[in-house]
Amino acid sequence: MTGLQLIAEFEHQVTGIAVTPEDRVFVNFPRWTEDSPISVAERLADGTLRPYPDEAWNAWRNETAFEKPMGEHFVCVQALLADTRGGLWVLDPGAPGNERVMPGAAKLVHIDLGSDRVTKVIPFPENVALQGSYLNDIRLSPDGRTGYITDSGSKGAIIVVDLDTGQSFRALDGHPSTQLEQDVIVEVDGAPLRRPDGRQPIFASDGIAISNDGATLYWQALTGRTLYRIPTDRLGRNVGEDECRAAVEKVGTTHVADGLLIARDDTLYLTSPGDNAVRRWSGNGTEIVVQDERLRWPDTLSQGPDGAIYVTASHIQDTYWFKPGAPAAVRTALFRFQPPG
Repeated sequence: MTGLQLIAEFEHQVTGIAVTPEDRVFVNFPRWTEDSPISVAERLADGTLRPYPDEAWNAWRNETAFEKPMGEHFVCVQALLADTRGGLWVLDPGAPGNERVMPGAAKLVHIDLGSDRVTKVIPFPENVALQGSYLNDIRLSPDGRTGYITDSGSKGAIIVVDLDTGQSFRALDGHPSTQLEQDVIVEVDGAPLRRPDGRQPIFASDGIAISNDGATLYWQALTGRTLYRIPTDRLGRNVGEDECRAAVEKVGTTHVADGLLIARDDTLYLTSPGDNAVRRWSGNGTEIVVQDERLRWPDTLSQGPDGAIYVTASHIQDTYWFKPGAPAAVRTALFRFQPPG
């Protein structure tokens, strides 16, 4: 197994990580259990966090929710993605506390990394970001024209968005591949993960990855153990619903996983919260690449320009959702490791 290197520790819950081709590092902090003071930040060389792209975009707060336009501020950012064209994409499901979608808050924001300015905001209409939705993670087609987003909310789906026009729609809405698996129990620290009232985490389509040639999209539910894929040309607006559903394939059985990543060498990596690990798909199952007790809920993955893979530890099991009396702010971390070979 390869070793794990601590890159940063945070006083707030981190989920997303994006490392650019120029080796700039960005992280995000969703408003799940606290009113985080920063939503998106760049980690500078001296270890400090710079609100990104500026203080204004990070100025929204729960207590003054309706005083600022939600389409012009980050509300509850869940994921980041750096493209190869000098851009950073910020996915904001607009649902603080993983509850109702705030009016006008669900959006995809593009920031030009050269000027550090927002250049495009793509809002998601109410028939795409449904009440009960939680837009979770995003991948882009190699040509930079299409985005694919998982909805891990009460009715899972793949959101397909035209990045040129801003038009979006729900694909595989309610399809078994995007839903939770009823017989799966999420376990951490050797026991089922449950809230004080006995409820277990229920998350639909969550982790997502796209092949390097852009031809195939992969995903799975967090509350699930089945990895799925579909040819991306079956996710177009001109493809009928029945044809799209028929194109879904089961890749195989994995484990409870949060983040997915296809690295530049075509290896598919999956985080494994149940055993504090990152694993890779072997063709007929998964095998551990790195495992460390510090990886409490490995969440999201990103590959740096030197080939190293970065992973956030979001400590979901340590929040007051599952540990009564825990503080609202949970201490989290960012790590990296060199892939084997």
